[in-house]
Amino acid sequence: MFPQQSQPKYDVPPLLEVVIEIPRGSFLKRGSSGALDFVSPLPCPFNYGSVEAYLGLEGDLLDAVVLGPRLQRGTRINVQALGAIGLTDRGMYDDKLICSDVALDRWQRSSILLFFRSYALCKGVLNFCRRRSGRNACEGWCDAREAIARATPVTGGTRIRPKVPF
Repeated sequence: MFPQQSQPKYDVPPLLEVVIEIPRGSFLKRGSSGALDFVSPLPCPFNYGSVEAYLGLEGDLLDAVVLGPRLQRGTRINVQALGAIGLTDRGMYDDKLICSDVALDRWQRSSILLFFRSYALCKGVLNFCRRRSGRNACEGWCDAREAIARATPVTGGTRIRPKVPF
């Protein structure tokens, strides 16, 4: 087995435009279409949105978390993708880009991972109640460039067609 190679320190993270769908502190979980998916018992600790330039593996826009102060729904922000969290929802793998203009410290990375592990468990319960089968799990951290490479670029004629209803 080959040893893992670290990224060069001079490597600049990808800069992407993210559209905010769920402001930090919101209890309302909306999808990229704007439709209400569910009301959470806990507020979202991050600004949550999507990158309209890419489709994730489940056929919906590529998800992105934007760290920092609360941003209004509909805000478009250019921000660096510093990493990604892999999430499996109903058996479908989906990347969540983690974006910030400030480098993440160890505590922030651990907190984000803990959030998505908890989210996967809660989403599994919600899916069970909705009678939607499939595995739910947080798969951990990966490189932002790898997550973007797995996504499909959106071109002029691309239509968003998620594989399953959200």
